[in-house]
Amino acid sequence: MIFSEFKKILEERFPEITAEQMGQFERMDALYREWNAKINVVSRKDIDELYRHHVLHSLGIAAYLKAEMPDVYERLRGEGPYAIAEPLKVMDLGTGGGFPGIPLAVMFPHAQFTLCDSIGKKIIVATEVAKGLDLKNVKTVNARAESLPETFDYIVSRAVTALDNFMPWVKGKYNEGILYLKGGDLTEEIAKARLRKGSVHIWPISNWTSDPFFETKQVIFIEK
Repeated sequence: MIFSEFKKILEERFPEITAEQMGQFERMDALYREWNAKINVVSRKDIDELYRHHVLHSLGIAAYLKAEMPDVYERLRGEGPYAIAEPLKVMDLGTGGGFPGIPLAVMFPHAQFTLCDSIGKKIIVATEVAKGLDLKNVKTVNARAESLPETFDYIVSRAVTALDNFMPWVKGKYNEGILYLKGGDLTEEIAKARLRKGSVHIWPISNWTSDPFFETKQVIFIEK
């Protein structure tokens, strides 16, 4: 997927995106190619599918919020009455090179994002890409989630580990919920995590796009 194809999808699905935001999305390609050549965080063959496999996939969380939690979506964007509201705090746990955190930080300029990863070289890439995009709402942390002293409104993540491993890492770290990108049949995984009945909502990204790449990919929202 080249940028012009990605841009067309965003203009159709998110017409509220500004020219500045679209410019930031456009600059991602060169920035990731530059830093990936120095520190490999995206596979060599996958870098050509950056927009489909990484950026658009990350924005599946934004699509879910817009469809299912419009008040949260507007608050994260700072729209309407939320323009003067206190920014929501979001942690991207296991961000790697910055996914889903960096695309979401572009989409949601009114929110404050903390991108956290225990692997230092990955955080270098996320840090430099965020700088290159002039993202003032992003800070990066080379640490384990358990060591962070603060709490967040939401935690986002992309298939870092199985949910039964993930949930202890974030215990006591969020106030509202978790938005987790995961693929495949999640029945057994959710059962192992022993999550509160009724707290888990699964949303197929295919609700939003017919692209075959997303056929088995889902957003999982876990309420506090």
